[in-house]
Amino acid sequence: MQQSNKSFRFILFGGIAILVVAAFWYFTRPDPLEVELAKVTYGNVEATVVNTRAGTIKACQRANLAPTLGGQIVKIHVDEGDHVEINQILVELWNTDLTAQRELAQRQLTMSQERHREACILAQNAWRESQRTQQLVDQGFISSQRAEDADANARARQASCDAAFADIKRANAQIRVTDAGLERTVIKAPFAGVIAKITGEIGEYATPSPPGIPMPPVIDLIDDSCLYVSAPMDEVDAPKIKLGQPARITLDAMPQKVFHGKVSRIAPYVTEIEKQARTVDIEVNFTEPPESILLAGYSADVEVILDSRENVLRIPTQALRQNNMVYLLGSDNKLLEQQLKTGLANWSFTEVISGLKDGDQVLVSFDQDEIKPGIAVQPRQTDEPAS
Repeated sequence: MQQSNKSFRFILFGGIAILVVAAFWYFTRPDPLEVELAKVTYGNVEATVVNTRAGTIKACQRANLAPTLGGQIVKIHVDEGDHVEINQILVELWNTDLTAQRELAQRQLTMSQERHREACILAQNAWRESQRTQQLVDQGFISSQRAEDADANARARQASCDAAFADIKRANAQIRVTDAGLERTVIKAPFAGVIAKITGEIGEYATPSPPGIPMPPVIDLIDDSCLYVSAPMDEVDAPKIKLGQPARITLDAMPQKVFHGKVSRIAPYVTEIEKQARTVDIEVNFTEPPESILLAGYSADVEVILDSRENVLRIPTQALRQNNMVYLLGSDNKLLEQQLKTGLANWSFTEVISGLKDGDQVLVSFDQDEIKPGIAVQPRQTDEPAS
């Protein structure tokens, strides 16, 4: 009887000890680690490359205009910001002397034309007189010498007519010379555009830029109807880029907008800048004229789309670890290591060929030292925005 009581007490005390240990473990066990998880879904994935340094919006045509002849500025016909048409006069230099020379040449032309008219009238009259004289000679009324004299006079008069016509040509040539001189005293718009900057002032002396000595232009003209983006791409990515590939353009000045374009030029050389990565410059034209007003000189980023896949299984790229490993959430809310076979990838998403299925959840945050296979986790709670 005493032996059975001892066995009962031993079993009772053992059960109580087990319950105490179980209770202690239950109340002191660590809570599941809060982590950020992402669900595996279907969507689009693109392989892209981006510029290494900020690109620049440039105008298809931009001209720094200066006179080909030095002179004093007497008229500025435009203001900064004005839109001008092709061949519109923008600036005039002092050209009173050339204007006077042109007027003189015009008067000389008028005189030459009058002399030509006079000489030709006399020549026509002389030819008629020669014909009448020849008729009289044929009838025997006068000697043949008179006919020869009349013919010589007619020829001389015709020569005077021809010489007067040559004077007209010379006067026209002189006018063209003075016009060329006047042309060098005005600055005209070589294309339609907007006046970006005017450097000169009325009364100042404008000079052309000598070879090897840069001089500030009088007029900076920009064709704002045609813009493109020039961007440097890493030399490693350059061989992947082809003409005509689509691209996305973003601007620091308009962070919420994305513009679409196509690669229009790839530089045939590598740019080497000290202390910077070697790059290849590309140019991207806008597919459609931007609705927003863009300014030449804006900084821009270019993302060239090399390839794309539609409606494929994908995960956030940040979920991938070395050797294409991910942490997969198991059915018991514990992390499992899973190796994937991947396809196209970019900074945002990576295509999953095998290793996961739609609806799986993978770990995307690795900022906690406790993370390892087999650890229990729970999704991190995020604050909902106030409605």
